Amino acid sequence: MINNFDEIVVRRSTYSVKWDGGTMLEKMGLTKKYDENTIPLFTADMDLPVPQALVDALHKTVDHRIYGYSIFPDEYFESIQSWFKKRHDWDIKKEEIVYSPGTVHAINMAVRAFTEPGDGVIIQRPVYPPFTSAIEKNDRVVINNALICDEDGYYRIDFEDFEEKAKEDSTKLFIMCNPHNPTGRVFSKEELEKLSDICQVNNVIIIADEIHGDLIRRDQVFTPIAKVAKSTDHLVTCTAINKTFNVAGLHCTNMVIPNLALRNKITDTMGHQMASPFTIAALIAVYNEGEQWLEDLKEYLDGTMEMVKAFMDEQMPKVKITIPEGTYVMWMDFSAYGLSDEEIHDRIYNKANVLLQMGNNFGEEGVNFQRICVPSPRSIIKEALERISREFADLK
Repeated sequence: MINNFDEIVVRRSTYSVKWDGGTMLEKMGLTKKYDENTIPLFTADMDLPVPQALVDALHKTVDHRIYGYSIFPDEYFESIQSWFKKRHDWDIKKEEIVYSPGTVHAINMAVRAFTEPGDGVIIQRPVYPPFTSAIEKNDRVVINNALICDEDGYYRIDFEDFEEKAKEDSTKLFIMCNPHNPTGRVFSKEELEKLSDICQVNNVIIIADEIHGDLIRRDQVFTPIAKVAKSTDHLVTCTAINKTFNVAGLHCTNMVIPNLALRNKITDTMGHQMASPFTIAALIAVYNEGEQWLEDLKEYLDGTMEMVKAFMDEQMPKVKITIPEGTYVMWMDFSAYGLSDEEIHDRIYNKANVLLQMGNNFGEEGVNFQRICVPSPRSIIKEALERISREFADLK
């Protein structure tokens, strides 16, 4: 491994939501305790240094000393095309790429563009909370095709339920998450093809959030849904450098929309969008020169997840936890302790002073669960786990 991800980079006093957002997090209801000893592992934001090529590209942009309105050069699109062809054997046309300042923004725009108030939108809970808010805050109706969890903590799709709900006249949209957040499932080619077929037959548009698609385990293969769909006329795929290369603060999502009518609808809804020169330089740098860094990152994340699993199995065996197929989040089931969400929260957030994310934020299927984001130096993760373990020691 070339990159050293054990290095601790101090993030306090850098405007970090994760490390400086105490007052804001208290107002959000995440915690009542936030101080210099808090370990925040609640958000999908890495504490690991980015590729040197990215740092160099941003320095070059800074050194220019002028930061005006910027265009997307051909190299921007070519970098995207080259990356997805090489990594996922996915051919993308330049004209299919539509920039958005973020994936949550893109999903909200898609809901507004492709549905009307009162229309139904399918999601698969437990799922990333902004999916729900994008539906409800735009006066649409949540249709929950809940994932089914087996005794080993493995999640699968309830296709019978999905098809039944897709057939409803009011259902217009399906927001898919693959790799799935928070369960970590990487859906198979067969699952993706079946989802696409059902939606195509029933005139349901798919918004595929695939922004964790580069963050998969060593033994897994990620397949973009656009590769296996018989037709891509009903597909909008969200890709991003934000999660892969830890640049959420640079606001860079790219939607791939093969259908011209859908493309025009969403661009009309979003209005004119421009990226900063830093965003453009960052994308070109990481897609052209960031591959080795990503391979090192994946190896490090795999090792970290193995460490977390081993620790929990030994120290907190009542917690059901599996190593996810993709993403850098782990989904922990505390239900065997027989505690309420409030009691679990008090032990972890207040007594251990560790910030995770409450599973009930992801839907009722997440009651008694906690989501931990593990892309931090292992020493930080280990300290957090030890603190949590001590607060549950009386319940062994």
